[in-house]
Amino acid sequence: MAFNFLRAAAAGAAMALCGLGSVHAAVNLPALKIDKTQTTVSGLSSGGFMAVQLHVAYSATFAKGAGVVAGGPFYCAEGSVVNATGRCMASPAGIPTSTLVSTTNTWASQGVIDPVANLQNSKVYLFSGSLDSVVKTGVMDALRTYYNSFVPAANVVYKKDIAAEHAMVTDDYGNGCSTKGAPYISDCNFDLAAAMLQHLYGTLNARNNATLPTGNYIEFNQSEFITNHGMATTGWAYVPQACQAGGTATCKLHVVLHGCKQNISDVQQQYVRNTGYNRWADTNNIVMLYPQTSTAATNSCWDWWGYDSANYSKKSGPQMAAVKAMVDRVSSGTGGTTPPDPVALPAPTGVSTSGATASSMAIGWAAVTGAASYNVYRNANKVNALPVTATSYTDTGLAASTTYSWTVRAADANGAEGATSAAASGTTLAASGGGTATCTTASNYAHTLAGRAYAAGGYTYALGSNQSMGLWNVFVTNTLKQTSTNYYVIGTCP
Repeated sequence: MAFNFLRAAAAGAAMALCGLGSVHAAVNLPALKIDKTQTTVSGLSSGGFMAVQLHVAYSATFAKGAGVVAGGPFYCAEGSVVNATGRCMASPAGIPTSTLVSTTNTWASQGVIDPVANLQNSKVYLFSGSLDSVVKTGVMDALRTYYNSFVPAANVVYKKDIAAEHAMVTDDYGNGCSTKGAPYISDCNFDLAAAMLQHLYGTLNARNNATLPTGNYIEFNQSEFITNHGMATTGWAYVPQACQAGGTATCKLHVVLHGCKQNISDVQQQYVRNTGYNRWADTNNIVMLYPQTSTAATNSCWDWWGYDSANYSKKSGPQMAAVKAMVDRVSSGTGGTTPPDPVALPAPTGVSTSGATASSMAIGWAAVTGAASYNVYRNANKVNALPVTATSYTDTGLAASTTYSWTVRAADANGAEGATSAAASGTTLAASGGGTATCTTASNYAHTLAGRAYAAGGYTYALGSNQSMGLWNVFVTNTLKQTSTNYYVIGTCP
């Protein structure tokens, strides 16, 4: 169908009236009757990179397959915003595909991601618009090469013959096909959602072209699964009536990840309602889960280069673990039951520091009843990559002769955190042995280009220590001291 601006505008106005804000309070994500072997994921742009991360790192969960639109290989950026905006978007010739395959195998052997053997029966659908000026087709070519190391070639479909710009493609909604701009949904006379879902699941029942029931859309509480880390307080889901509480159907689950500048704050519910997924979900008993980033995320993007965590592409990455927890929750029902409201855990008490060295400090605290794990924060930044199950933690990579402050939060079995403890401070010992630290004074922008810092939400943070350095621009200057590999603190050298 040809693009119709008036129809799109009218649809946008209708959505504004049907509740782009939270007309109804968000509910807890329900536990539904899901066939866990039928769980898949797809995404566009940063959501495409995130979909690859989830597919690979949590391959036991997403073994069925993934759809990727304008994304790239797993760990493409290797923790660098320079790589992210360079080789992983504009200059794909520099993508070290063989190195990324090797990293994947190494991490799987270490257990920080699931075994790659889970991918051997996966199905993968790849799409790149031939006019995409944001994530060049060469990046998707590299993704296909990457997947060739883990997924049989017969299981991969790669479509790149449609003259589309950077967008989610539909057959009846959005901008003109060659347009680049909000909401980054384009009418190209091609039902991309259908193509992906049919490749992943096989032949589908015809889609529902009628107006979908408003009650099938659920705004749920994302704060049960994560707070901050660039994620919104609520997410969305589309639940066909046969899959809802009390239903007898066993349903499939598909996770849909928006791209940059496409969350609810940016484009309201357009990505949730108008990308074509739900009308296929409605007639094929597929629950659609739409996690959401927040305005605090850089350009509303998912973390695929490390703006939030150095472990962004591993199972321990905060955003990764949060989406996995959502999947586990919605898949945990036996007949469509809704879990009770979570009980907030109290703050840990007795937080103390001990065992100081020139580069580490031990933190201890009293156990919290009902806690499954704990998270430790140094100067308000989370420092543990994996949940801490003991009541002590040793924080490393610290600067000598430096005072830090630590707090602790308990977490329940779903990863929901309780109250923050009182702070405990400690000072590391003076350095010994005559080692010389390396200091660099430069603008915040230069620090990020050199990999000594990273930008998030318009601000700059030191790599490793996550210390706030102020606005991300060429005017603010800081001195960063490197205290260990990939670890920098704000300071001066003797």
